[in-house]
Amino acid sequence: MLTARKRIRKAVFPVAGLGTRFLPATKAMPKEMLTVVDRPVIQHVVDEARAAGIEHFVFVTGRNKGVIEDHFDVAFELDQTLAARRKTKELEALARELPPAGCTSFTRQQTPLGLGHAVWCARDIVGDEPFALLLPDMLHHGPTPCLAGMMAAYQEAGGNHIAVSPVPEDQTHLYGIVDVENRTANVSPINGMIEKPKQGSAPSNLHITGRYILQPEIFDLLARQERGASGEIQLTDAMIAMLGHDDQPFYAVRFDGTIYDCGSKLGYLAANVAYALERDDLGSALRAELKKLL
Repeated sequence: MLTARKRIRKAVFPVAGLGTRFLPATKAMPKEMLTVVDRPVIQHVVDEARAAGIEHFVFVTGRNKGVIEDHFDVAFELDQTLAARRKTKELEALARELPPAGCTSFTRQQTPLGLGHAVWCARDIVGDEPFALLLPDMLHHGPTPCLAGMMAAYQEAGGNHIAVSPVPEDQTHLYGIVDVENRTANVSPINGMIEKPKQGSAPSNLHITGRYILQPEIFDLLARQERGASGEIQLTDAMIAMLGHDDQPFYAVRFDGTIYDCGSKLGYLAANVAYALERDDLGSALRAELKKLL
């Protein structure tokens, strides 16, 4: 029989980044609003959170990110125009994807001080309860939504959970890597973490993929956290400190789908192709066009 756990109701989405790798496209448009097929990247990630049962969506934004807030709001003029043109299907789709009133919160990260600082900026909205953290650049594509699998693991064991996925051994120096008790298990206790280890020194080939379930004690650690790599407040540093507490176990939850890094041009392009090929209305035609190009 499972022990009752404090329910994960809230998810944090750090969306304050500048997206310089996509300039000039992101000069006036947030990188999170770039579309994978016909849905913004951030919408795909919010869809994953909703599918896992998240009820409140907390966006940590920065300047020039107001369009993200608009995207998750009612667009009265658009709705009126669609209604006048009897675009019922489109109206219904917008209504289905609109979060309920009061279920989105937006807070500012005024200075770009790193992921750890962005998470800390959400502290008063999250409050004293465990929460999910989803990095919007990373699309987790698979038969089971990544966060849903993590929620199931959390209900079983409690504590803190990090999604991981294997990478080639010669690429471990590019990622945050976890040291686990069992490298092949779907869920395994974490013994340690290291950010971008030197080649040949990684404790495993399991890299941190941008999905987390964290206990609220992380906020106190982030408040005291000194700046680390790149002069920023690093989330990994705070998690390492938290891992040293006996009452804060960490677990690695293996994700066996495909992860597309939409913060890189190649990952973004690959995501568009992969998601489009799955569409009944696009897959066959796109496959034929790709054959022509190749």
